Amino acid sequence: MYDIKALYEAQSVADAIRLRLEHPEAQIIAGGSDVLVQIREGRRAGKELISIYSLDELRGVSLDEEDNLRIGSLSSFSRIAKDPLIQSRCAVLGEAVDQVGSPQIRSIGTIGGNTCNGVTSADSASTLFAWEAVVELTGINGVRRLPIRDFYIKAGTVDIRAEEGEIQTAILIPKASYADCFGKYIKYGMRNAMEIASLGCSVNVRLSPDKKYIRRCRIAYGVAGPVPMRVPSAEAVANGSPPTREMIEEFALSVLLDINPRDSWRSSKAFRQHIAVAMARQALTESIERAGGVIL
Repeated sequence: MYDIKALYEAQSVADAIRLRLEHPEAQIIAGGSDVLVQIREGRRAGKELISIYSLDELRGVSLDEEDNLRIGSLSSFSRIAKDPLIQSRCAVLGEAVDQVGSPQIRSIGTIGGNTCNGVTSADSASTLFAWEAVVELTGINGVRRLPIRDFYIKAGTVDIRAEEGEIQTAILIPKASYADCFGKYIKYGMRNAMEIASLGCSVNVRLSPDKKYIRRCRIAYGVAGPVPMRVPSAEAVANGSPPTREMIEEFALSVLLDINPRDSWRSSKAFRQHIAVAMARQALTESIERAGGVIL
């Protein structure tokens, strides 16, 4: 059933790095909810695998010394969704990953695997882009951190360097990106469960202390381009503006200036553009309301 050349089980992060250096063509495997399916379908037949699933040091959510949220790369979707730190500081990420697959997939699927796949439809990706996440990579040369927008190179490809033995060890959400911010993630698919997103939209806002204007707005999409993407034209409309219905409408229409979805069997480009506007409108409205604002 599974055409696997060899399976190596890492005993530590240092051991995983060693194995990557010794087997640069090997595929890292965590929960296996994507990789094993791909092997069974023949797309990765004959691959060497390096399993990091037993590395408990890469699980869990914590705050670092600067109060940034640190999410271990092997943290499962179900654990992230229920984590008190996520619920209190970035609840929308928990809501986003709670829409992945089925309960069984959410119990074994990991946020590291979801992002390292490099696919634009990953349910975690648009929210991580909107919250300006930082990816932590550990290799023979130590720890390297880069903004998630730089981690995605092209469709299906991310910046993990085999020659340096790197593995993804964590995802961080800076305090400056989550403090006093409230957001909403919307996923569109042809059914409500076990569905890959035809389009995903994540918005978050920080209101002024008097709730009279938007101090900071971020919006990002999945499946609106070859990789997840922020939408600066729409953000510019909202930043510094009062939360009015006219502004929300201008914001929603402005997403069309930046996104470039494709035609596929799931949805046409025109339909994705249509629902992108509706999703932006709804996500911004709900984000403002969650932040305690009143739309005029």
